Amino acid sequence: MFATDSPSPSSLLGRPCDHQALLTLPAQEAHVPAARHFAADLLATWSVPSSERDSAVLIIDELAANAAQYGRERMTLLLVLDHGTLHIVVSDSGMAVERPRPDIAPDEHGRGTGIVRYLAQSTEIHQTRSGCEVRACLRCST
Repeated sequence: MFATDSPSPSSLLGRPCDHQALLTLPAQEAHVPAARHFAADLLATWSVPSSERDSAVLIIDELAANAAQYGRERMTLLLVLDHGTLHIVVSDSGMAVERPRPDIAPDEHGRGTGIVRYLAQSTEIHQTRSGCEVRACLRCST
């Protein structure tokens, strides 16, 4: 299922890709593990080496957690593996009131985007008509 403002896999790069997958979930913290497990299983199927897969899954976990925390209705994960680059796109359906996270100590909050920037070769954040889209690219030797 494609979200209205989310790019289709073929439009992300403007040409057919080696591998692509799209997952849409409710923007709720309870669904973040589903996004993480989906990505881990899929990247293993695509033969992404474990160290690069671990980095990708951590990026996806952080971006999905942000989308679940700040999105209203849904979050979308788009994965495109093309010529040794994994494109990770996580979008949400707009700003909601920040949901408090009592399970996280105040000094642990807000490190997600720093982790993503550290692990990814590039990141971009775009505001869309209906929310926010974050793109991260990671080199993968498949």
